[in-house]
Amino acid sequence: MKGIIYIILGACSYGVLSTFVKLAYKDGFIVNDVVGIQMFIGALLLWGGVLINSRKRTNTNKYLKPNKKEILLLTVVGSTTGLTGMFYYLSLQYISASLAIVLLFQFTWMGVLIEALINRKIPDKGKLLSLIPLLVGTLSATNIFTTGLSSVHWLGFLYGLLAAMSYTIFILLSGRVAVQVNPITKTALMVSGGFTICALILPPTFFTDGKLLIELALKFGIALAFLGPFLSTLLFSKGVPLIGPGLASILGAMELPTAVLMSAVVLKEHVGASQYIGILLILVGISLPKLLNKVIPLEETGLTG
Repeated sequence: MKGIIYIILGACSYGVLSTFVKLAYKDGFIVNDVVGIQMFIGALLLWGGVLINSRKRTNTNKYLKPNKKEILLLTVVGSTTGLTGMFYYLSLQYISASLAIVLLFQFTWMGVLIEALINRKIPDKGKLLSLIPLLVGTLSATNIFTTGLSSVHWLGFLYGLLAAMSYTIFILLSGRVAVQVNPITKTALMVSGGFTICALILPPTFFTDGKLLIELALKFGIALAFLGPFLSTLLFSKGVPLIGPGLASILGAMELPTAVLMSAVVLKEHVGASQYIGILLILVGISLPKLLNKVIPLEETGLTG
């Protein structure tokens, strides 16, 4: 039960980020500073966690220290987290928070496609079936059936899909690199890599303006960094080993309704019936492969009657 709570809280923490970003934009801050301050403070918080964690003797033999190659790989892989945040926050400049999160969740079918191409193998029936509600749900959630794509800013749509693509790459790579390294150390290196790539593409201006740095950090930076790179990461790192990656991926989808609910309640964005139906279908699509994997083996063994 504890693991379930960890994952749900972690997903909800991620879900509220888009609302904070929209509020920051309304307050006059630009995407360079919003992305930069989140990654910068997030890295500081995580390295603080690494320092505290290194003093605990119980963790000495549990994990291995990363070697130079692993440090480099984690930094490179971490750049995809920075790109995800950068593209996601860029999309929020042009489209609603509820639509942006729907586009980000296209990583679900993108992951299936890329995995199939890498393995040169057709996905199993469960994954293929899940694509139907995922794609129909996406079309419904974008309101394409009622208003068409003309009502959606093409640049926001493109950035949203790029965020999904970079997140897909992160998911595929992060689980294969430095698996024996402490999760906090691993995440600190990845977030540092994410901050570096963001700073190169969208140079933050707050480093040359102390007043801006303090104002930005107090108003939005600390909240964004704590809820995103720091808290959610720790909750997921604690929750996944307790309940397994399958159930964790289903519960992690709570990020989607959380973001939509926050956009409707806090930002007063209009969320119609077709969008709610679309979001429900996306959640069904995410859950379907895991549910089928549990049900089908039982039926085949004759244990369900």
